[in-house]
Amino acid sequence: MPEDPKTPASVPVALNEMRVFDRNLHAAEARLTGGLAPSALIGAIMDWAAHMADQPGRRAAMANQALQDMAALWRLTCNAAPTVSPAPGDRRFNHPAWANFPFSMIEQGFLLNERWWNLATTGVTGVARSHEHIVNFMTRQILDMASPSNIPFLNPEVLSATMQSGGQNLQQGLRNFLDDMAMAARAAPAALPMQPGRDVATTPGQVVLRNELIELLQYTPRTKTVRPEPILIVPAWIMKYYILDLSPGNSMIRYLVEQGYTVFCISWLNPSAAQRELGLDDYRTKGVMAAIDAVQAISGSDKIHATGYCLGGTLLTIAAAAMARDNDERLASISLLAAQTDFTEAGELQLFINEAQLAFLDDLMWKQGYLDSTQMAGAFQMLRSNDLIWSRLIRRYYLGEEDAPNDMMSWNMDATRMPYRMHSEYLWHLFQNNNLAEGRFPAGGKPVSVHDISAPIFAVGTESDHIAPWRSVHKLHLLNPGDITFVLTSGGHNAGIVSEPGHPRRHYRSLRHLPESHYHAPDEWLQLASLTEGSWWPAWTAWLDTHSSAPVPPPPMGNAKAGYKCLEPAPGQYILQR
Repeated sequence: MPEDPKTPASVPVALNEMRVFDRNLHAAEARLTGGLAPSALIGAIMDWAAHMADQPGRRAAMANQALQDMAALWRLTCNAAPTVSPAPGDRRFNHPAWANFPFSMIEQGFLLNERWWNLATTGVTGVARSHEHIVNFMTRQILDMASPSNIPFLNPEVLSATMQSGGQNLQQGLRNFLDDMAMAARAAPAALPMQPGRDVATTPGQVVLRNELIELLQYTPRTKTVRPEPILIVPAWIMKYYILDLSPGNSMIRYLVEQGYTVFCISWLNPSAAQRELGLDDYRTKGVMAAIDAVQAISGSDKIHATGYCLGGTLLTIAAAAMARDNDERLASISLLAAQTDFTEAGELQLFINEAQLAFLDDLMWKQGYLDSTQMAGAFQMLRSNDLIWSRLIRRYYLGEEDAPNDMMSWNMDATRMPYRMHSEYLWHLFQNNNLAEGRFPAGGKPVSVHDISAPIFAVGTESDHIAPWRSVHKLHLLNPGDITFVLTSGGHNAGIVSEPGHPRRHYRSLRHLPESHYHAPDEWLQLASLTEGSWWPAWTAWLDTHSSAPVPPPPMGNAKAGYKCLEPAPGQYILQR
């Protein structure tokens, strides 16, 4: 990964000074572009345009397709059936009035245009795959912005609401817009609808360790006996940990405690520029390993069930591989929830991961000392702009609706920052160079291998995950030949994990791979895995039970003699940092 601007002694000092100038310039540019590198976009467009220009046959076919689409749209005026339907999950045209003329023609014209541009920007021979994805993605962003559903006088739902309310919806929408602009002008984070410690993150417990990077939470037992092996949860530092401790009814942490487990969870510091030099190995040693030491000292158990979610699962895998390398056998099991270990198919986030983009982003983080939560959120919103940007614009500004507060929405507003060095190392080592999967990732100065992990693994992927696609999560089978139970659950990256028993319309598939078993590719795995209706949580705790000893009385809260006294009630202080 690129380091801070340093040059060998033989290089003129002026060159180094100009490098500093360039980094400051790029940081300023990044604030205007939302962190997207212009050079990456320009390079992709030029690659696509040059190859398209050199393929007259394809251009002729695209012109013919355009004529066919025009003819289909004309036939629609004669009451012909619609030619094209919205993609699965596209809810922009769900309102019944879109089926009526003239709105049906407007919808079909847009969808045909959208389909044509998708054909034009994909499958062009010779275009680099990464460039094709970028061009297709940026074209989709432009089309999404120009959708007739986003134009008030073309959207029948908005027109109907305006007529029925006498324009009150637009007046309320204007008030909502002005409120949002005033909030943005203050550059202050919006107030959370649901407060940690009051409405969410309410599972009782104590902070039993605080260092410069984490608070470790130990939760109060709710059963007379517990399994001797405690559970340590390593959440992602890209989000607040309480995605796993939302309301009491959908709190994974509360559920585990009620199933008779002693549960510990890391709460990460929300870093500022002062923590700019914290690296990924600091997160391993001061985070995961410090927590394991504390959990062992408090519980008195030689074995620990370790669970990692999202980036926390990737970090836990690195820590587990380093422990295996160093003959540290304290892990009874490892559970990885929507966590990737191979990043060759890491989803649409790869659109933002290439040499030009990472160098540009490095300069932005170098200047600030961190990646701001709003800059990071922008990339995630672009991946699902219809749901996260434009549909909210329609509801809030055109229909005049207020956002209905809920625990997931409130948590989503409570974003965190990323230290410069750690996030740069993460992007270069894992996303760009795939060093963990290829045995080059350094932990404690020496490389680690996922192959060395011998503890049984419970891995969960989610069907509609656009951050950690399940086929990417499934690649764990290629890296580790051990005992892996793989579960594929309905839902997305967050909703699929927060899938409490009783949640409607939930299902999951599961299949166990033993060390002597053959590898099953994802499509084959789908055919072989058993389908079960309901939440996957009970299957997980049943799996944990099989790798645990007989229940015993709960351990004390904290261990003052070992240096882990109870500091304050959960959820602690770090969760409140914004």
